[in-house]
This record gives sequence, structure tokens and C-alpha cells, in this order.
Amino acid sequence: MIKEIIVVEGKSDISAVKRAVDAEVIATSGLGLNEKIISVIKKASQNRGIIILTDPDYPGKKIRYMLSSEIENCKHAFIPRDKAKKDGDIGVENARPEDIIEALKNARAEISENRQVFTNSDMVYYGLVGNENASKMRAKAGDILGIGYCGAKQFLKRINSFGIERNELEEAILKVENEE
Repeated sequence: MIKEIIVVEGKSDISAVKRAVDAEVIATSGLGLNEKIISVIKKASQNRGIIILTDPDYPGKKIRYMLSSEIENCKHAFIPRDKAKKDGDIGVENARPEDIIEALKNARAEISENRQVFTNSDMVYYGLVGNENASKMRAKAGDILGIGYCGAKQFLKRINSFGIERNELEEAILKVENEE
């Protein structure tokens, strides 16, 4: 059983997570997230901790931001878009149990201090911005690091705030380069 409570968007996501792992799961009701639900999730965070596992799409990103800006000590789990897609629909409910397990294993907590290990210069150096393959590089590296896909500014913020170490980033970049 997973200690933390997993926060997802809807009932179908709850079913998918429960098929993958033995865990307590709370749904946000998608963008219908309200103060009552946030209050329940805050209490869960204080008592057992939470892992936010939202869909790898814009509404999922928005829900993740809403929760993490209201609740401290959240862990974040990300399922790659290509592993959460079925018949054009993107969501946790479409992921295979092993992909959900992998995302939960790679869940990372945000570091509250303002950590600046990586800079924009590092993003250029590693090919994560400033070239035609940068978006693909960020997507693949984000999947390997378990931080999900995002634009350049958000990627930089995530590698700093999720405590990614330089050697971890370099290993991910090497894996991506060896795939190509």
C-alpha cells in the first residue's frame, strides 16, 4: 500500500490507479475543484502526504498548479502523454497499470527553497532550448526524469524545484541522445 494519498482528476482515474496499486485516491472533479475539495486534500497532505497525478494536458497542468499553490509538501507524479493516450483521448484513465506504477515510483517533491542549480545557459548547453529539436529533447528528458513535458521556462523551474541533480540531467540527456 502506498502511504501517500493519490490525487487525480476524476472517477475513471481513480479506477485506473486502483487497478495499478493499493492506495487511497481522491478525485478533484476536474476543473470543478473547489474549496471543499481543496480542504479535504490539505487535510490528507497534513496527515499522510499526497501525490498529485493529473492528466498530461492543459486542464491537468492547471489543476496541478492550483493544488500545489494551495498545499505544501506535495509530491508530483507524471505520466508521459504518449502513455496516457487512447483513441485521441489523453488521461490517466488511459494509462496501463505499469505506467501508473512507474509514474508513482518517480514521484518528486517540490523543494520550497529557491534553488537555482540550473540556469538558462544550462538549458542552451544541453540543447533544451535554442534549436529545432529542443522541444523533443525536453519531452524525452522530462519523461526520463519523471517531471513530465513542459515548455522551456517550466522545465527549468521543475529541474530546479524538484531537486534534479546535474548528473541526473546529464544521464537523461545521454539516454535521449543515444535513442536518436
